[in-house]
Amino acid sequence: MASSHLIDDLYQGVVPALLPFLVLERHYSYAAVAGLVLAANMLSSVAQPAFGWWGDRKPRRWLIPAGMLTAAIGVGLVAFTPDYWLTWVVIAVSGIGISAFHPEAARAARVASGNSNRAMSIFAVGGNLGFAVGSLVTTPLLLVTGLGGTPFLVIPAAVMAVLIVLKLRRVLDGPANAPKPVKHPPGRDNWPGFLRLTAVVVVRSIVFFGAVSFIALFFIHDFGTSPALGGAALTVFLSFGAVGTLCGGWLADRVGRLRSIRIGFVTAIPSLLGLVLAPSWPIAMVFVALFGIAIFVPFAVFVILGQDYLPNRIGIASGVTVGLAVTVGGLFNPLLGWIADQSGLHVMFAILVGLTAVCLGLSFFLRDPSATPRHPRPLGDTTAEAAGEGVL
Repeated sequence: MASSHLIDDLYQGVVPALLPFLVLERHYSYAAVAGLVLAANMLSSVAQPAFGWWGDRKPRRWLIPAGMLTAAIGVGLVAFTPDYWLTWVVIAVSGIGISAFHPEAARAARVASGNSNRAMSIFAVGGNLGFAVGSLVTTPLLLVTGLGGTPFLVIPAAVMAVLIVLKLRRVLDGPANAPKPVKHPPGRDNWPGFLRLTAVVVVRSIVFFGAVSFIALFFIHDFGTSPALGGAALTVFLSFGAVGTLCGGWLADRVGRLRSIRIGFVTAIPSLLGLVLAPSWPIAMVFVALFGIAIFVPFAVFVILGQDYLPNRIGIASGVTVGLAVTVGGLFNPLLGWIADQSGLHVMFAILVGLTAVCLGLSFFLRDPSATPRHPRPLGDTTAEAAGEGVL
């Protein structure tokens, strides 16, 4: 499931990697390219909870490969959309595909991970790596082919979709005689707590999408670097974000989920401020890496925390924390792009520093819904421990 998450979220990483090429080849403004991020997120933000609700009624695993392929085809069609509105539409289609994938995939990952934050972070880091790989693959490809090369981006999804169709049942359920995974314990839904969590995720998402959309352009226009180096900065941000996701799961199992969230935001504020004030691009690159780690520390914790707030609506909780609350952040991107057009990217990034501080403040209104300790062991160890207790 982590591997499929990697391939699906590769197409989320493709969109910001496309933006510098759309600016250079099609002469789009900052506000225009920010509107494309809006396209990728607007319909997706509404669709993810709907897909989650649909899956809560009856699991629909076919959405995993189907969503992935739809996401790939959407970005692949950018090569054939010379008009801005057509580009907007196909990127919106890609966003809908991504929204179809996430609730079902997160549901399956939670069954496999049990109560382990660390295990859930492995699934989450698949998405982080996918976002980074999207940039890593897209930038060199388009440097060679230009925007006409986007159809080649469909290949990874096509291969992974075939593998999932062939292996889906065994990957999710295991062999027929294997021990069944521990199911998430039932409980009462805590909607007030879940809404407070959603507020934190939304503001964090605004910061994330602002950074991921404009880091490459910040290096290109403020430091005078090449598009290749701008793309490298985006890749560094997302790659170190994967490290941050794993660190977040590790921290949550050791110091508590809420404390790990706050540690991430406390570290992110000076890291982003360092990027804004950096005198040269090598120093800025260091702060990009530090910020990538810090802002991703809470990511996997948000998912499992949301599912604990709504234990009877795992699909909706996953659709909101992985989808709606995250993608709503992208809806603010046109405003950030307008600010960048009017006042410069330095001012826009300074605003992101302030919003990160807001995330930290909101996190103090959260309460951990779980009264039981979190166990970092994988599911197999839990089964083995139960067997051991039976022998004793």
